[in-house]
Amino acid sequence: SITRRLGARIDKKLEEADILLSGGEFVVMVAAITISVAMLVFATTLRPLLSVAIGAVSTVVPFFFVDSARNKRLADFNAQISDALSIMSNSLRSGFSFVQSMDMVRRELTDPIKKEFDRTILEINLGTSIEKALGNLSQRVNSEDMELVITAVLIQRQVGGNLAEVLDNIAGAIRERVRIKREIRTLTAQGRISGLIIGLLPVFLAVFMFSTNPGYIMELFRNKVGLVMLALAVLGQFSGLMIIKKIVDIKF
Repeated sequence: SITRRLGARIDKKLEEADILLSGGEFVVMVAAITISVAMLVFATTLRPLLSVAIGAVSTVVPFFFVDSARNKRLADFNAQISDALSIMSNSLRSGFSFVQSMDMVRRELTDPIKKEFDRTILEINLGTSIEKALGNLSQRVNSEDMELVITAVLIQRQVGGNLAEVLDNIAGAIRERVRIKREIRTLTAQGRISGLIIGLLPVFLAVFMFSTNPGYIMELFRNKVGLVMLALAVLGQFSGLMIIKKIVDIKF
């Protein structure tokens, strides 16, 4: 059902962000924040429309923080992968097994990669196959770089070869990829800031007009021309944001 799919998606987002809440608990928290903000605004201003509008806006704030935490954790994880691969390749050359080399990474590096490798090693020690444990790691982290590493490891385990050399080559490729990503992020910073301003300016302007002169802006909602203008404005806003996102989101 739609509810189960939505709950599973929220659960996965929370897990990727390393937030210790279930999907149901998070939804209850969002509802409590929305109601509390709306009641606080109404108690302060005695304006129901403004209260509903600000309450609705506050609904997206927790989701924004979850996405922000998820993206930060993913970026931190990706930044540690090349160091982890170097440690693993050196450990393999020293005669350690693959699992022992993962344990060396867990000892040498910090979170978030330490926590994920801890969990993977625990699964292996409890009887899960290495292939299954690595697959679970890939699903939890949802990192393209880690998926590349795991794919290479699984192929090497099937066909053989020098795993230490394979990990060194992947580490070099990931370092170069991280460097290019940082350069692209720097070059597209102005476009991303422009998109953020374009997206937030109408919201703040609408809230300001609702609070200072609600009768003026309510004309947009009282006649068909105003509703058409609002619909066109939302469509234009959405189209502009998508165009900016497409321009600055460079795939490679």
